Amino acid sequence: MSKTIAKRSRKVKILATLGPASNSPEMIEKLFRAGADAFRVNMSHGEHATHAATINAIRQIETKLQRPITILCDLQGPKLRVGTFEGGKAFLKHGQHFTLDSNPEPGDDQRAYLPHKEIFAALDKGQRLLIDDGKMVLRVLRPGETEILCSVEVGGFISDRKGLNVPDSLVPMAALTDKDRRDLAFALDMGADWIALSFVQRPDDVAEARSLIGGRAALIAKIEKPAALASLEAIIELSDAVMVARGDLGVEMAPEEVPVMQKRIVETARRSGKPVVVATQMLESMITSPSPTRAEVSDVANAVYDGADAVMLSAETAAGEWPELAVGMMDRIATQVESDPGYAARVHFIETLPDATTADALSAACSEIANTVRVSAIVCFTLSGSTARRVARERPSVPVMVLTPSRETARRVGLLWGAYPVVTRDIGSFEEMIGKGKRMALRHHFGEAGGRIIALAGVPFGTPGSTNVLHIVTLTGEELKGYKG
Repeated sequence: MSKTIAKRSRKVKILATLGPASNSPEMIEKLFRAGADAFRVNMSHGEHATHAATINAIRQIETKLQRPITILCDLQGPKLRVGTFEGGKAFLKHGQHFTLDSNPEPGDDQRAYLPHKEIFAALDKGQRLLIDDGKMVLRVLRPGETEILCSVEVGGFISDRKGLNVPDSLVPMAALTDKDRRDLAFALDMGADWIALSFVQRPDDVAEARSLIGGRAALIAKIEKPAALASLEAIIELSDAVMVARGDLGVEMAPEEVPVMQKRIVETARRSGKPVVVATQMLESMITSPSPTRAEVSDVANAVYDGADAVMLSAETAAGEWPELAVGMMDRIATQVESDPGYAARVHFIETLPDATTADALSAACSEIANTVRVSAIVCFTLSGSTARRVARERPSVPVMVLTPSRETARRVGLLWGAYPVVTRDIGSFEEMIGKGKRMALRHHFGEAGGRIIALAGVPFGTPGSTNVLHIVTLTGEELKGYKG
């Protein structure tokens, strides 16, 4: 098997979740070669030792293939659950009364323990409680400090420690539990590039996590609670990226509302210039089947047409029988969509107005120039990654080659639409910028002799946020002669 890997022909990124079916070094490499650009480590399952082995395996593959690989560690967040039952389960009939209380004794068909005192104070009459991913629905008749009397709107069997969702109320709980804090410290020590924050309800949740991260990783806010939608713009502003986490969002909202909210979240993130990931059940049937349903293919395609930065595979690669095929299928769907002659018009349905800064103006100009003058790539020099984010926000018609001396920056931009990161030595002059831009474009096959690229950088070099130089460069082919690195 070749040590190198060809550059991707598509711009949307694929984020693959690792788990028992895929966390061996051999399978991780197969998934990367099949099209995965980034890997998600789910902190809800497994021990730190297992996660450490997985992360170390990714880094070894990164060294072997000489390509930056993005690692996202996804924090579990608070999980609301009911207590246990006599005999392990009970059957609730439609229309009966049922009580959730603060008594830790095992429950029956009349009552159950609710080990979350915060919920008692948060509920009002008429609000819903969803159990086991919405398979059962309770309606609050009488809230109280120690007892919540409910009517059963959708009955069935309820068993030990089933999950509970509270869709109609802002639950006064922090997004970070003690477990999350331990997992966060571990992820940062392991060099995770992105941290995904679950159970985000309010901007303060993001601010707390950002403070704990302290700049050691980028932060992605998972939008999975209806309460978060009320403060969506503020949450996006405080985050480095957002994820449309359709799993819990689909439980707590009516199914027909989820596609509308997905469009809204993607559009809002894109206007803000923040990366956005669409996740959950994208190729769900491929957990057990070697091929997806037509509806799933259309679901992935719609996310690509909307201009999402990344699409995510969950159980399909973490626990499914066909992880490599699932990645390959997502890669082919995205490639096919981006080759559609109508793709450019569809992906630009959002008007992203640049801020009144030189950096934004030049980034927007890159996209316009690429549509007017035949160029093969936009080559941007960046220390922090901000230049790359500005360029990607415009969804240019050509790839964005990101040259940076920071390996951390190269890994973080791995979730960015159209970005191809390369770690290279820093530059010190305009002439060096032009020479290096030419060499890297030729070396990584982003152009050929006689073609042109756009070079974007900031002067003085090495100063974050100083993007102020745009130059159209002609490739001669002479740049690689005698070049050693």
